[in-house]
Amino acid sequence: MFDVKDTDFFDLEDEAFDTIVEKDISFSGNIKIKKTFMVRGNITGSIHSTSDLVIDTNAVVNADITARRVLIRGKVKGNVVGDKLIFVTASGSVDGDITTAKVVLEPGCTFTGKCTMVKNENEN
Repeated sequence: MFDVKDTDFFDLEDEAFDTIVEKDISFSGNIKIKKTFMVRGNITGSIHSTSDLVIDTNAVVNADITARRVLIRGKVKGNVVGDKLIFVTASGSVDGDITTAKVVLEPGCTFTGKCTMVKNENEN
C-alpha cells in the first residue's frame, strides 16, 4: 500500500507504554506526561505529552491534545496538535482541528474540522 515514516509506535506492546489509562477508568482534568502514554478509557480535559500518545480503539477523549506523535484508533473530540505526526486509523474519529507536520487519515475514519500542516523546524 504505502509506507509512512514515524509509525514505529503502532507495533508497541503494552509493556512499552509507561502509563495506560485502562477502559474501566474515567478521568477528568489536565494530564501532562513526558513518556509514552496510551488511553483505553475516557478522558475529559487536556493531554499534553512530550512523547507519543495512542488513543486506543474504544477510548473516548474529550480533550485538546498536544504530543510528539498521535495515533488515534478511538474517538477524540478536541483539537489535536502533533509535533511530527497524527495518524487516524479506519476505526478512529476526530471532531476538532488537526495541526501537525504529517497527517494520515485512513479510509473509513471520520474527521470534522480543519487540518493545518506545518513544517517541522528540526527536519531537513
